[in-house]
Amino acid sequence: MARGYARYVLAVMVGINFLNYMDRYVGAAASPLIQKEFHLSDSQVGLLGSAFLLVYALAALPFGYWADRGVRRTVVAAGVAIWSLATLFTGFARSFPQLFVSRAVLGIGEAGYYPAGTSLLSDYFPKEQRGRTMSIWGAGSTFGIAVGFAGGGYIADKFGWRSAFFFAAVPGILFALLAFGLREPLRGSAENIGRAVERIHEASLRNFLDLMRIRTLRATILSQTLLYFVLASNAFWLPILLTRRFNLSVSKAGLLAGVVLVVGGLIGTLAGGWIADRRSVKNPAAHLEVGIVGFLLGAVFITLALVAPLNVGPIPVFVPAFVLAVVCLYLYSGPFTAVAQNVVSPGLRASAVTMLLFVSHVFGDSHSTFDVGVISQHVGSLQTALLITSPTLLILAAIIAATGLRTVRSDVQTMEHEWAARATTPVS
Repeated sequence: MARGYARYVLAVMVGINFLNYMDRYVGAAASPLIQKEFHLSDSQVGLLGSAFLLVYALAALPFGYWADRGVRRTVVAAGVAIWSLATLFTGFARSFPQLFVSRAVLGIGEAGYYPAGTSLLSDYFPKEQRGRTMSIWGAGSTFGIAVGFAGGGYIADKFGWRSAFFFAAVPGILFALLAFGLREPLRGSAENIGRAVERIHEASLRNFLDLMRIRTLRATILSQTLLYFVLASNAFWLPILLTRRFNLSVSKAGLLAGVVLVVGGLIGTLAGGWIADRRSVKNPAAHLEVGIVGFLLGAVFITLALVAPLNVGPIPVFVPAFVLAVVCLYLYSGPFTAVAQNVVSPGLRASAVTMLLFVSHVFGDSHSTFDVGVISQHVGSLQTALLITSPTLLILAAIIAATGLRTVRSDVQTMEHEWAARATTPVS
């Protein structure tokens, strides 16, 4: 596969990931205005975020199965088109049930692109480059969060929250067409051993469930389940936290939240992949180690941010501490995605991502925004609700990820030996 075309595919996927997170977080940026118009409680606002995440997890199952048995570019294109239309319809919502349904459908579309996209990129880039590749792909999400928060907050403040959703929906149609035009690589194209094949009818319920028997994969999935709770709840509630604690306007809160997340997320995502790929040459467990260190340091910095004094405003303490927390938490992104792909057969890589999405979203972040909203109402403080959940879960995530440190090398070798021994022939 030509290196230049592989980079083009990566660029298209970065653009899609950007739109994925922009569409997702426009809703968070506009939530103070939506809450005011529809007279919603904190738990109802959190439920809008949970609706998306829960449907996202459930919809990943059929899309992941399709991706491992079908044409992945088509799966990606269909997902982008569905979520763009769902974002458009959110702008026309006239009641809470309509908002709920449109944000839920957003989850169906976004579940389509990620398993297929991860598998697609893994067949364009070899194992030695996957940490960096997945980090570059993940960097699109940080820009998407920033534009969703800052751009969405600004447009919502100046032109109304409905306009923010219209603004976010249009580019998705273009990228759906670009995705549909991508070349479909053979499965296993980037492996150093074994033959590349067009189809591997390996995806089945039994094989899907057996993925959790891979100890390294299990460690990454379970640790990310706790991490996703923290990431989703903090990102979703950050603009509202800024408006309440520091009396910022919706547009200023969205802009500040966007800057914090894009700066921290971009640095952490790119640095994590670069560090892990360099260290993994001699130490296969490096991908996990980078994430573990990030979880532990993130717990410290997020605590410092949440207890920042009010009288000095958000800039001197809150912003630097939160930026450092985001840097640390996003170190995992490329390395964890890469190591999860490295220990799984090319014929089941989309299914591995599906397993991650299903477990981490159903048990992790699908209910996180709602849970934090309920705790906030119970204790009377959004700050306290985030303090109760975030540091504790990050420490637990680090402990769980550490259970995979001793198994990375053997799991990678097992996958490579099984792939090399496979007696399949390419389908023309």
